[in-house]
Amino acid sequence: MKDVKQQDIQRIVVRGTNWVGDAAMTVPALRELRLLFPKAHLTLATRPWAKELFAEADFLDDLLVYERRGLGSVFAQVRVWKDRRFDLAILFQNAFEAALIPALARVPFRIGYATERRGLLLTHALDLPDWRSSKHEAFYYLNIVAAVERIVKKNQRTLESYQPNVHLGISATRKANAVKLLATYGVKGDRKLIALCPGSINSRAKRWPAERFATLADFFIEANAQVLLIGSPEELEVSEEVAQRMRYQPIMLTGRTSLSEAVEILDAVDLLITNDTGPAHIAASLGRPTLVIFGPTNPLTTKPLSALAEIVLHAPECAPCMLRDCPIDHRCMTAISPSEVFSRVQAMLSHQRRPVLAQTRPTGAVA
Repeated sequence: MKDVKQQDIQRIVVRGTNWVGDAAMTVPALRELRLLFPKAHLTLATRPWAKELFAEADFLDDLLVYERRGLGSVFAQVRVWKDRRFDLAILFQNAFEAALIPALARVPFRIGYATERRGLLLTHALDLPDWRSSKHEAFYYLNIVAAVERIVKKNQRTLESYQPNVHLGISATRKANAVKLLATYGVKGDRKLIALCPGSINSRAKRWPAERFATLADFFIEANAQVLLIGSPEELEVSEEVAQRMRYQPIMLTGRTSLSEAVEILDAVDLLITNDTGPAHIAASLGRPTLVIFGPTNPLTTKPLSALAEIVLHAPECAPCMLRDCPIDHRCMTAISPSEVFSRVQAMLSHQRRPVLAQTRPTGAVA
């Protein structure tokens, strides 16, 4: 294992993750890395969409966008990494290719988990932690930075001493953009603004039933709140199903915004209610109240790390199963009623300065 001296590390590249939620959960590790190397130039190599998430991150110096389109793009990326003359490559991404690129680019120090048989491509290969299913995913990335700190500073700081900081701020200009965009959809500033994200791209089992999102949305509108449906184009079908089942008209934004605009909108809402998806982590990082409905996944590892984020969970014996489709009756999700979620939101919003939702009694709740 090569010896690494802190003064030799001037240019660092971090290979980022592939999913929005995972990217948000790397923020604490990136912040710790900045503290460890305050004078180094820190580059995040990531997918094109992540540019919209990290554009104003105060812990990064620049972004290196990488979109794989066959072997040609891999070798093109190798040339870019060679030109950048990175001293250290830190791999949050677990794929073989993520280690191949810095190895071919001859980055002197390369650290990451020894997954996908890529250990020989790394100068510092880490074993997968045995606690991964019992600690938050943020610590999976912090563990890599902790290893870097041990190698560079020769200390034995424990992982528990790290306090994950998920904060992602946005500029006043972007806040103003959100106000203008929402105004074009008829959003009024004198009423509560509730965002619902009823989809999930990589798992149907994570979706709370559309009819329950519809009932919940009607509760909010009856209570004089405004309801946004948000999500990616891939989630449009489920948002449309929610809208069709509602008695009132929501504001449909699913598939109509870029990720950058979605971030700006989430910063403007009074509260987000969502399945276990990427927007949960984005809203929490922006300091917005967030309620996440959990079922087949493990909140110990993927709940938002924010004092303003809460979860709803009624776990049966089969949970967390981590399956993408429920093979039985989806009991983990059907155990949660719209009335329960509405009551939780009332409690979460009660401390805010703006008026709490009107105290109407929900009707037609799904048991």
